Amino acid sequence: MAKQGARLVVPIDLTKKPREQKLPLHNRWHPNIPPVAEVRVGEVIRVEMVDFSGGGITSTYSADDIKNADPSIKVHTKYPHHLPSTGSSMAPCTPRLVVPIDLKKKPWEQKLPLHNRWHPHMPPVAEVRVSEVFRVEMVDWTGGIIEDNSSAMDVKSIDLSTVHYLSGPIRVLDMDGIPAKPGDLLVVEICNLGPLPGDEWGYTATFDRENGGGFLTDHFPCATKAIWYFEGIYAYSPHIPGVRFPGLTHPGIIGTAPSMELLKIWNERERELEENGLQTMKLCEVLHSRPLANLPTTKGCVLGKIQEGTPEWEKMAREAARTIPGRENGGNCDIKNLSRGSKIYLPVFVDGANFSTGDMHFSQGDGEVSFCGAIEMSGFLELKCEIIRGGMKQYLTPMGPTPLHVNPIFEIGPVEPRFSEWLVFEGISVDESGRQHYLDASVAYKRAVLNAIDYLSKFGYSKEQIYLLLSCCPCEGRISGIVDSPNAVATLAIPTAIFDQDIRPKTGKVPVGPRLVRNPDVLKCTYDGNLPITKNPSATT
Repeated sequence: MAKQGARLVVPIDLTKKPREQKLPLHNRWHPNIPPVAEVRVGEVIRVEMVDFSGGGITSTYSADDIKNADPSIKVHTKYPHHLPSTGSSMAPCTPRLVVPIDLKKKPWEQKLPLHNRWHPHMPPVAEVRVSEVFRVEMVDWTGGIIEDNSSAMDVKSIDLSTVHYLSGPIRVLDMDGIPAKPGDLLVVEICNLGPLPGDEWGYTATFDRENGGGFLTDHFPCATKAIWYFEGIYAYSPHIPGVRFPGLTHPGIIGTAPSMELLKIWNERERELEENGLQTMKLCEVLHSRPLANLPTTKGCVLGKIQEGTPEWEKMAREAARTIPGRENGGNCDIKNLSRGSKIYLPVFVDGANFSTGDMHFSQGDGEVSFCGAIEMSGFLELKCEIIRGGMKQYLTPMGPTPLHVNPIFEIGPVEPRFSEWLVFEGISVDESGRQHYLDASVAYKRAVLNAIDYLSKFGYSKEQIYLLLSCCPCEGRISGIVDSPNAVATLAIPTAIFDQDIRPKTGKVPVGPRLVRNPDVLKCTYDGNLPITKNPSATT
């Protein structure tokens, strides 16, 4: 089932002239020019090219090269932006690779070891300066545990104490070499991003209910998996046929290191929830079938450069926060529109900011409802940082008892898929048993997702296929009403263009699809647990 990435059929060496290339270029049209490469239909290929002048126009601050250019030699192609420097101090350079990834190695075997916890004493693995464009590579959030194969057993048996694997921490300095300071804002701009070359595939999954589950785990207790392959900006899955959509690629996690004071706040409040939540919490009772929190544990802990088994590691591992939820430092926010051109304004809690990133997504739906629910992949980010001195106090108002109770600001970039037609499903805060909940947006969103799943299953899909699809396709979730007692209203909007059939209601019989049948269902395991399952007596079978 494995699919290779794009094959390089025309390489370019920017240090050579057009006629000196391995596969020489041409600047005329003629039927007898012999081909330099051969491809097959359906194959994804990569073609590199020089700029239209073949390198005759340079990056120096002079127009003499244009004045003296010979227009007869034009080679109508384009140069990558990383033209080798010709002496101009203003010419943009190729982004510097500060965190490389070798996909053949484990997270802790990387040249710069990864980490899967937040802790202020974790040493940085790299250092950058403001305004520098740099590249960070990353593994998928499981570190390669989930594979491109025909089984979901890797999903069912995964040890979730090991996730997420993050690249970093990265220390940020200003132009004078002074690090970001607590109280500053770190501005991280996403200049470019994508899958790692040669690893252009991803997956969407649901965990077994006994091992993390998902938003609808009481309805879908089995471990499932769908593999997705990328063709440029588009993704398709042999396990959910009849669907194809452009990805809005983004990092699920990007955040700064907490201070010890903030780390203590996190651990105390989450421990209280874990110990007393079921007895004291009244809202969202219908969702209590999942873990209430993920507390610090030495099991599966990876702390970057800190050597496992040392006294320092033992102490930090017992304190270090899990990366599962988003918090004041940013972290696992899973904002699906955080793609090219976006900026993240992160509060700084330690010297240098020490930010980390990971959990790359090719695409995700609002809510990432199946938990392992985006199209998870390895990938890279090309970033640029700035520091706003004293920015926390200037721009962030604490919503809590200390100045540390702040949250980042996110500026969405201009790049996203363009859809014009949507089918919108509504949910209210009444659960499947008919019980009324008071302005509970989580219950309302659960109802909206269940309504969408049941409706789309009428068109020839299994409910597991639609559950995974709604977790990873570019659907839009909204809280439409949160003040009209007693019902919160949530909506889920699905772009109709991602399907190969018309899914709108119409007169006559519902057409059963999908027409492109390559595989009957997602990869699935049995559920061997004994937790109670919710069955909607009125749902479509």
